Amino acid sequence: MFLSPRSAHQKVGLSMLIDPLPEKNTKSGNSSTILRHRTFRQTTHFVCFLLRQGKWPELIYFARTKQSLVSQKAAQAIMLPKFDPTDQKACLSLLEDVTTNVKQIQDSVLEAILSRNAHTEYLSGFLNGQADKKSFKKNVPVVTYEDIKPYIDRIANGEPSDLICDRPISVLLTSSGTSGGVPKLIPLTTEELEQRISFASLYRPLLYKYIEGIRERKSFMLYFVTRESETASGILVRTMITCVLKSVTPANSFIWDQSQISPHAITTCSDTTQSMYCQLLCGLLQRDNVGRLGAPFASSFLKIIKFLEDHWPEFCSNIRTGCLSDWITDPQCVSGIGKFLTAPNPELASLIEQECSQTSWEAIVKRLWPKAKCIEAIVTGTMAQYNPLLEFYSGGLPVISTFYGSSECFFGLNLNPLSKPNEVSYTIIPCMAYFEFLEVEKDYESGHDPAENPVVVDLVDVKIGHDYEPVVTTFAGLYRYRLGDVLRVTGFYNNAPQFHFVGRQKVVLSIDMDKTYDEDLLKAVTNASLLLEPHDLMLMDFTSRVDSSSYPGHYVLYWELGRKVKDAKLELDQNVLEECCFTIEESLDAVYRKGRKNDKNIGPLEIKVVKPGAFDKLMNFFLSRGSSVSQYKTPRSVTSEEALNILEANVVSEFLSQKTPSWELHELHSSR
Repeated sequence: MFLSPRSAHQKVGLSMLIDPLPEKNTKSGNSSTILRHRTFRQTTHFVCFLLRQGKWPELIYFARTKQSLVSQKAAQAIMLPKFDPTDQKACLSLLEDVTTNVKQIQDSVLEAILSRNAHTEYLSGFLNGQADKKSFKKNVPVVTYEDIKPYIDRIANGEPSDLICDRPISVLLTSSGTSGGVPKLIPLTTEELEQRISFASLYRPLLYKYIEGIRERKSFMLYFVTRESETASGILVRTMITCVLKSVTPANSFIWDQSQISPHAITTCSDTTQSMYCQLLCGLLQRDNVGRLGAPFASSFLKIIKFLEDHWPEFCSNIRTGCLSDWITDPQCVSGIGKFLTAPNPELASLIEQECSQTSWEAIVKRLWPKAKCIEAIVTGTMAQYNPLLEFYSGGLPVISTFYGSSECFFGLNLNPLSKPNEVSYTIIPCMAYFEFLEVEKDYESGHDPAENPVVVDLVDVKIGHDYEPVVTTFAGLYRYRLGDVLRVTGFYNNAPQFHFVGRQKVVLSIDMDKTYDEDLLKAVTNASLLLEPHDLMLMDFTSRVDSSSYPGHYVLYWELGRKVKDAKLELDQNVLEECCFTIEESLDAVYRKGRKNDKNIGPLEIKVVKPGAFDKLMNFFLSRGSSVSQYKTPRSVTSEEALNILEANVVSEFLSQKTPSWELHELHSSR
């Protein structure tokens, strides 16, 4: 999708790039040839040559040489060397290199980060001029978002970026909400964005390697920009996908259009509904040229399928007549689709109508796009709940979970694209950041907690079978930052650990980008339970789950109610319970409410009232599984099939939220 400069692995005449300069290597005590650069371009090729040859002492020396411009180029090479993503052999060779020299790369990455950023206000307060690995690990604390939020807020309000980073912060990425309900803002530099784009483009050669014939046709990936805003100081607030889409300029958009089914202009339309309609119409019009299709997440792909299910008669009408629907008015969409909707095509319209009008939509993806080789979407972590629906719609097409990343950092690639969704492991690419890990222990049914007196270990020191929370240090200003994810080590590729994504720390409920924690859910339910008091009702106990059996998924809460007057008949007022559903939704964070109101990827919250004594039966079940009666706590989220069967068998009434919670754009970067 995105082209980078010449491959790091192409052969370059060494005599043209360097002058020999014998030096004493102070690290090893051995004499080694340290080579002096001539030009920026020559330096780039040379540091890439050092990387390919595994000459890490020389590369570290380069990074330390601040009297020349070599240190900047060496730092760039340490991050992720330039490469040509169209050169499959070079890309695969690069992956071999970086997964073999993991320890050296990680030490070099940390050294480069500290040499750049030790003078920042944040780091200088801890390092006191000692910018080495030992001092860093001893003095710089492991932190969460709340610890660094004051620095990010200061930058957002106009203070210089060098509070945390030596490079200008160009964008603040919106991430998932914190327990306080306000989405996180993560610093991003232009350099870091370029690195992430290069990282993502490493995956294409893996698809070519494992999936025969996929390169013969185009990619039908559905992407959407989101509305962006600015901080008080004018820094853009965007999602990562919006950053990538808007990094494609009119001058280079032809590269996108050569490989993608949907024109770039359509994907950057700010009206998501018009964009989705026109992207799907492009895909239907070019159905025989689709080699792969997908969306960033499993949930977003299912949203697209649901949209297709609702609008297929209109698509058929447009194709049959050769005329676009009148409600599509965005100039980018009208212009983009005009390249493909050029004449009536009743034969294609009838074919699509025949497939979509069938009673069952099983295998609809394979039926509509018969030459597609795979579906791409993240299906690990909270997205795993959608795998049954994906299997139903896909008709046996492999579903590929490409890479593991977050707003804070991109981590690893799935080097075995054809692995089953529940067996996906991501191989950490050590150039992307400095990675450390906190070991965590799982508390049955209530999530993960840090191990007692946890030790922070380096990437190369993790153990197979153990669960860890990643702690990252980035070039863009995050230092020993806890991600909150839980990863399980499944093995090693060369010397690079491979991780299975287990989930989030103590997230109770999650459907799409929303993450509802125990504290958030308890607060919301407490607010709703106040509505019961005037009706002589009490909330005795509750738990929850996500129902993803249909799209969009929704939260389900199981409530056991009692009366203040003993032996009084339990009478439930539908209006009151529906208002309780709405109150809970209104009390949840901005990311959830955005998903309900704006993105429409979360369905109305549901309360199921269970018989008195249902939670006693639930407790007995967990006690039979080894829980201690003295320490038992009702789990706030239940995933066990046996436990859910107990609850469902005791349901007496069901209620759905009848109103949509409020959400405003400004909530992306301010308190509500």
